[in-house]
Amino acid sequence: MHQSSLLRMKWFVDNYASKIAKAKVLDVGSCDKNGSYKSLFGDQRYHYTGLDMEAGPNVDIALKNPYDWSLIADESYDLVISGQAFEHIEFFWITMAEMTRVLKKDGLMCVIAPKGFREHRFPVDCYRFFSDGMIALARYVNLEVLHVHSNCAPSEDDTEWYSENNADSMLVAQKPYAGPAQYIDVRTYACVPADQQALRGSLKPYKRKRSGLARFLKKSHWRR
Repeated sequence: MHQSSLLRMKWFVDNYASKIAKAKVLDVGSCDKNGSYKSLFGDQRYHYTGLDMEAGPNVDIALKNPYDWSLIADESYDLVISGQAFEHIEFFWITMAEMTRVLKKDGLMCVIAPKGFREHRFPVDCYRFFSDGMIALARYVNLEVLHVHSNCAPSEDDTEWYSENNADSMLVAQKPYAGPAQYIDVRTYACVPADQQALRGSLKPYKRKRSGLARFLKKSHWRR
């Protein structure tokens, strides 16, 4: 679990999860191989449950079949989160539907997934996600998008949030209905690009820093 992912989930906790007086939390892909989000939900207001495809550290529910969540009832959790897992899920849209099903009405979902990163199979590595991809995840199951960004930070000085090659995208969404996932009607659906600037709010996008030579050449150009 890299530092920028932890910082993003902490931002979700500070700006969204902490507004809920008491919350049951489901962490999808929770196995602690090199860190986890559990400590971010250590406050007494949270009841944290880790779910993964196999038993291991920080796993309370080990699924026998990654796409069969029948042991978890509808609307069981106030918060459903997942980080650095969707790239490893072959049929992530099924997982998204199950995450939506077990989320309570008006509950919040937070998904963090790579925009960049080299291939890292666990046991497979299938996808990368941009902001529009995160929005599409929410639209697929009719969640209301509250926030989305790729490789952004609260301030340009927050360098630990940024990465040239290992950037993440993040989605925060709310479930406006009860029960199982309600899917878009693909027969009538029309793609209308979202306003990404509005959805990322005050967060600042990453700006690639020019090398010393590039800055010198730019200054030299204007001196001509």
